[in-house]
Amino acid sequence: MPVSPSSSAQAARIAIAARLRELMLDARLDGKELSARCRWHPSKTSRILSGRSAPSEDDIRSWCEACGSDDQTADLIATARTVELMYVEWRKQHRHGMRRVQEESLVQHASTAVCRAYVSNVIPGFLQTEAYATALIRSITDFQGTPDDVADAVAARLKRGRLLHARRHRFVVLVEEAVLRYRIGDRETMADQLDHLLSVMPLPSVALGVIPFSARRRIWPLEAFYLFDDEEASVETLTAEISVVQPRELADYHRAFAELTRMAAYGAPARALISSAMEALG
Repeated sequence: MPVSPSSSAQAARIAIAARLRELMLDARLDGKELSARCRWHPSKTSRILSGRSAPSEDDIRSWCEACGSDDQTADLIATARTVELMYVEWRKQHRHGMRRVQEESLVQHASTAVCRAYVSNVIPGFLQTEAYATALIRSITDFQGTPDDVADAVAARLKRGRLLHARRHRFVVLVEEAVLRYRIGDRETMADQLDHLLSVMPLPSVALGVIPFSARRRIWPLEAFYLFDDEEASVETLTAEISVVQPRELADYHRAFAELTRMAAYGAPARALISSAMEALG
């Protein structure tokens, strides 16, 4: 099972640190000598070598210059940029509002043949109604204190829903029953959202399963994650989005999804759970 959704990024940082250590040793330098050449405190070198601190692009340039390995600079900087994309704080992504991130998500979904989604908190974006998406994005914007472009962000998010009607796309979705009962927005918003779920279930591109409260857990509830074909897993936490591309971790997420799939209800039983949630709205 997945241990830490940020471990791919950490493993990549450690790999960069190992490469920097090799350059230092090849240049016959120790940490103190390298620090002096780079004009920073030896403790900084120690933090970089241990993987506790990620080197900036300027740090990498200085390190390579100190080791006489300027030819390695471009490759190491490119690798470091990839690491930074693995773990990105939401506040950083949303610093100019949420619209741009929604547009980028549309591009990713559009290039994916099979999207597998496990959600334990909210309805996935490509199945959201306008009112539900508005209430959710409004609450995220208020919580993060980021620029208010809610209307534009919602419009961008709703475009993902069009992919449900495209033949080349398939969406396999697992939701915890609790998601059907969490109140996002007012009663009418929730009722319309649940009714929308019932309306998209017959689509050939959609396979929707609901994991009931009564299910015997084969695996514990997890953070929400999305699997894009066999290439990437996107894990959503409170503060960040983590991109998992390491084959071993990807295999763990696919295995977890398979276990969760066995616990879910489909077809008429799933519709009954959705209808029950609608009735509970009062």
